[in-house]
Amino acid sequence: SWPVAAASTMGKIRPIMVKGHERPLTMVKYNREGDLLFTCAKDHTPCLWYAENGERIGTYSGHNGAVWAVDVNFSSTRLLTGSADNSCKLWDVKTGECLQTWKHTAPVRSVGFALGDKQFLTVLDNLMGNVATIFVWDLDLGNIANTPDCPVHSMKGHTGKCSKALWGPLNETIFSASDDTTVRVWDPKTGTQKAVVEGHHKKLITDIQFAWDMTLFVTSSKDTYIRLFETKTLTMLKEFQTERPINSAAISPLASCPYLICGGGQDAMSVTTTGARQGRFEVSFYDHVFDDELGQIGGHFGPCNCLAYAPHGRSYTSGGEDGYVRIQHFDAEYFEAYEQKVEAARN
Repeated sequence: SWPVAAASTMGKIRPIMVKGHERPLTMVKYNREGDLLFTCAKDHTPCLWYAENGERIGTYSGHNGAVWAVDVNFSSTRLLTGSADNSCKLWDVKTGECLQTWKHTAPVRSVGFALGDKQFLTVLDNLMGNVATIFVWDLDLGNIANTPDCPVHSMKGHTGKCSKALWGPLNETIFSASDDTTVRVWDPKTGTQKAVVEGHHKKLITDIQFAWDMTLFVTSSKDTYIRLFETKTLTMLKEFQTERPINSAAISPLASCPYLICGGGQDAMSVTTTGARQGRFEVSFYDHVFDDELGQIGGHFGPCNCLAYAPHGRSYTSGGEDGYVRIQHFDAEYFEAYEQKVEAARN
């Protein structure tokens, strides 16, 4: 059967295991070309790697708390980081120099450059008396000193922690996901809420990621589901149930490989209290055209916290609770599998 064949194919994919963090990973991020990989963790120090071989290029030292998020701009010259030390920092990618720091009143959970680098967003945690807030800031990379210290818009509406926010197509919207089980769409020009996607996930949403062309987005949740939506209409297209809480999900950028990947797993305390047989830390692959599971790739010694497909679609990276980064390069059979399924369906 196909799933068995897929599982055996997945077993031939050999990872590059990268150990550069001392604490659990929080995010992995490729640059636009897919040749550089940025990672951050609870150990205060984001890292930069060559995505092809896992060789470390350098680190960005300056935060005093867990780093929750990173984003790199279109030209791979500037890096944004958001940290539990209540700050967002802007870095020179090449030199590792910190160019600017924006102080917040609570941990910064998410960051993101707008297309064109004229603005960026930060997400404030709902801690220390704060309400979960998405800030939009003006940015002048040509003269950082001209960048205002105050945001131009503050967007509130989530009733739980906002786990992630992303700029939508052409900077016309901002999408955010939250512990309150909703995805909300905002107008960054006015700071007003445009739409709410609710009634799908039953527990907190852990991740939201766009497809490469931004026509689709996927969400993952502690309710064991991943769900695929159309960006323009916010219509849910597909859903897949797993056997474990899911921390992250991503969409393949290749039309010839219409796959979703997701990872998660139960932490050690949950395994003990629920009597589960194992934590189930594998990364699972789903075909969102034929609606089946392709197979799984294991390797992490704890929950998989974050995932990202390379923009060229030939590899993906996962970051785990175990502190390891795993870069997986696909073999030829991965790319041939979908064509074989299409041919079999025709016959």
